[in-house]
Amino acid sequence: MGYKVVVVGATGNVGREMLNILAEREFPVDEIVALASRKSLGTEVSFGDKTLTTKDLDTFDFTGWDMALFAVGSEATKKYAPKAAEAGCVVIDNSSLYRYDPDIPLIVPEVNPDAIEMYSNKNIIANPNCSTAQMVVALKPLHDRAKIKRVVVSTYQSVSGSGKDAIDELWNQTKGMYVPGQEVAPSVYPKQIAFNVIPHIDVFMDSGDTKEEWKMIAETKKIVDPSIKVTATCVRVPVFVGHSESINIEFEDFLDEDEAREILRTAPGILVVDKREDGGYVTPVECVGDFATFISRIRQDVTIENGLNLWCVSDNLRKGAALNAVQIAELLGRRVLKKG
Repeated sequence: MGYKVVVVGATGNVGREMLNILAEREFPVDEIVALASRKSLGTEVSFGDKTLTTKDLDTFDFTGWDMALFAVGSEATKKYAPKAAEAGCVVIDNSSLYRYDPDIPLIVPEVNPDAIEMYSNKNIIANPNCSTAQMVVALKPLHDRAKIKRVVVSTYQSVSGSGKDAIDELWNQTKGMYVPGQEVAPSVYPKQIAFNVIPHIDVFMDSGDTKEEWKMIAETKKIVDPSIKVTATCVRVPVFVGHSESINIEFEDFLDEDEAREILRTAPGILVVDKREDGGYVTPVECVGDFATFISRIRQDVTIENGLNLWCVSDNLRKGAALNAVQIAELLGRRVLKKG
């Protein structure tokens, strides 16, 4: 006996990836439905070797369905997620709407699986921001060993994090650089993204941080440990898929780089590729389509007493979004619903 699963926002990048990953991981599905807005109604999407035709989110009755994976923006989530939850369907939400609600668990299964028990507060579980998800997978096993005091992270985030229009903008701007008369002005981003980097993701806040930077700070505290101090600089780069992060960690206790490497090698969800030679590290191109969070460039930071540096790369459409949501669904099934 399996689960009755709803994928909301099934025609978007993350929604399609959710369907792919549910099929790849052979999630125990009895019945599955793909929902979309009316403008995408009737669009066909793939689920393994099956083709699903999207149904209307606006008129869908969630009664009798076990779980709904939401891959729509906060406004749509605000309207439809409570309807699903009230109908007894557990919502796993990829938007930012519920992440900071103290009554709603924010989960990365490799890091804080026990938080799943909180789902019953509102029948809603939050999926973290893509840049946070891969970072906390790396931080948690190190924190368990040596207790992290402070994290300084700089991100190099791909355009797929902004959706299909951003992917098109990078593609068309890049082509336009070489064809006179076909130049493409920025529309998704405030500045040109082709052959450029933009130190601005989401809106600016009064503190001078962007909302993306604030998310990394708040979510790391909620998922791992509220005592960890985090400072972030989030940057959009001309990469289609795959987020990269340069992470500097200060610990309470000394942690040798060799021990850190071994801890990460045995940690769930991580692959260490760390050779001190040309190409002995992972870049976004290699991580696309993979489930893992890749760690490279592990080394001591000699400028502080107990410091390490590392390089962290992951497919943001997978671990940063769709994969983590499916892993939450697997955890929910295994720990709570126990049908599959």
